[in-house]
Amino acid sequence: MVFLWVFGNNIEDRLGHFKYLIFYLTCGALAAASQWFIGMSSTIPSLGASGAISGVLGAYLIRFPHARVTTLLFLGFFVTTISIPAMILIGVFFVQNVISGLVSLQTAANMSVETGGVAYWAHIGGFVFGMILAPLFGLFKRDY
Repeated sequence: MVFLWVFGNNIEDRLGHFKYLIFYLTCGALAAASQWFIGMSSTIPSLGASGAISGVLGAYLIRFPHARVTTLLFLGFFVTTISIPAMILIGVFFVQNVISGLVSLQTAANMSVETGGVAYWAHIGGFVFGMILAPLFGLFKRDY
């Protein structure tokens, strides 16, 4: 939800409230379809908005590639803030999901019992579809 709060407001400002809602729900539906496609025989229910939030992150990455994000940095007992490029923060999120998604495929192939957890392929699918849909929804349209 913090990711939605940090990145979603800029996308909503560009798209407008109604188009943003449709964009968000479409990313969520396509993210769920991505997870289903990877695990069609899964009996574990998938619930959550993380795929839709990943779609917002994909849109943010292509619309604001040079933006910087102020984030907390924990160094033991010392806590400070640093400003890092959004591309790095979102890129780390995406790479972690790809690695975990691939590991989950390998784990599922070697086990006869399903294990629950995070819907990594919903995150990946939402992210990719967010990048694809953002220009189609007018994210790059100039304000006059």
